[in-house]
Amino acid sequence: MKTIRFSLLLVLALLLIYPLPVRADIAPPDWPSGANPLPGNAATRVRMLSEEVLIDVLGRAPQSSLGQARVTARFTMLNLGDQDERMPVRFPLTFFGQSPGDPVPSSELKDVKVKVNGRPTATRRVEYSWLDEPASPWAEFDVTFPPGVEVPVEVTYLQEGAGEYPFISLEYTLETGAGWDGTIGAADLVVRLPYEASPQNVIFDEQIGWSQTTPGGVFDGREVRWHYEDLEPGWEHNLQVSLVMPPAWRRVLDEQANVERNPADGEAWGRLGKLYKEISRLRRGYRSDPGGQALYRLSLDAYEQALELLPEDAAWHAWFADLLYGHYYYDQYFLDQPDHRELLRALEHLDRALALDPRQEKALAVIEDMSYAMPEAVIFEDDRYELLWLTATPTRLPSETPEPAISTPVLPGSTPAPGAKPSPEPVTQTAPARSPTLALPSPAQVTLTPPESPPQAGPAGGLCGGAALLPLGVAVGIGVRRRPARRNAN
Repeated sequence: MKTIRFSLLLVLALLLIYPLPVRADIAPPDWPSGANPLPGNAATRVRMLSEEVLIDVLGRAPQSSLGQARVTARFTMLNLGDQDERMPVRFPLTFFGQSPGDPVPSSELKDVKVKVNGRPTATRRVEYSWLDEPASPWAEFDVTFPPGVEVPVEVTYLQEGAGEYPFISLEYTLETGAGWDGTIGAADLVVRLPYEASPQNVIFDEQIGWSQTTPGGVFDGREVRWHYEDLEPGWEHNLQVSLVMPPAWRRVLDEQANVERNPADGEAWGRLGKLYKEISRLRRGYRSDPGGQALYRLSLDAYEQALELLPEDAAWHAWFADLLYGHYYYDQYFLDQPDHRELLRALEHLDRALALDPRQEKALAVIEDMSYAMPEAVIFEDDRYELLWLTATPTRLPSETPEPAISTPVLPGSTPAPGAKPSPEPVTQTAPARSPTLALPSPAQVTLTPPESPPQAGPAGGLCGGAALLPLGVAVGIGVRRRPARRNAN
């Protein structure tokens, strides 16, 4: 038999050790998690035979909300003793350790309703504090547990998601169930989405900064399920799930349907590529989980479709370059496995974008970021950017067998192949800048002779989207003034 005092002290000790989920960066505050009910007696013989929790993610939420879920938690309780137990059962209304007096308080659960034996039961709002912790609000209701009789208890409420575009996190705390006698016989937790659940919109194996989905979930149509038996719940069993915000995923579904209806709509393909890119990116990186990698590949394909249909659209060349550069940058600085062809493709699309529109805002932002992060590839000189990697005379590594001349630098660990697709990997763009270690030609081997005016689009320009490179010895001079401060290419 466990005492409620022991349970509270245990939970408090765990909270002191693990006060919040590990955060990789500044993140939103934790919101109410919901929890198993806690007995109000100092000692109890009442056991939680089973519980079923459904976290039903709403497809629509108020404009002020990041996302909401309607939660229904059903418990079957059994008094293993030989006397009636009448007690106040408590349900926390905010995340543990937070209260309205905290510097960054969490919101309370909304619309809390309780049923006992199938009948609505009145609740009262009370406040309890643990040791020196500030008082926290709880919903409290009275229940009588006759010996040997199963008593069903149901709690429903509305939960707010925590996060920032395009991700939210939802939580449910199991560890308060340790206050009842013995173990939890069986526990089933279900997160239900308003559309098909997949690794692309439910993020496993990846921390999104303030949330990491609890391992062990199984996909089943619109649902993700966790099951436990004979559970002695601790902090490690508390459920957390990271999701793409329903409004963001709805836009993806709408654009997918749009390109199916109108496969020749280049703008729709471009919008879809941009959406895929947004939900594959984290604040400081790109998703490396299988779903995130799949989204990166889908973004590549969608941008290529857009540019096949709209080859003269400067904006889509620039946004495609942003995707390629971001992915290369992540591989270079975090995985140390860059595919240099990827950066070359990004430069080609930037070159094309600025040939079509010398003032294209996204292209200028990306190329400025490049000039700071990798001056071997891009420099700013004489009021213009020089794309060195597009104008470099090839150099050969000592171990290479002579081959016919090619129009790109020979770089370590890669065989230049103009127009080749990059390997799909996760990306980030805000790592500390340093120069990649590359076998680049010396300055004497690079001819920098910018034309008097920017290159013009047209059949004679030698510029072909993401496929052909400029001829040897032809420098790309982009006559634009540099911004006074660096701007991230997001």
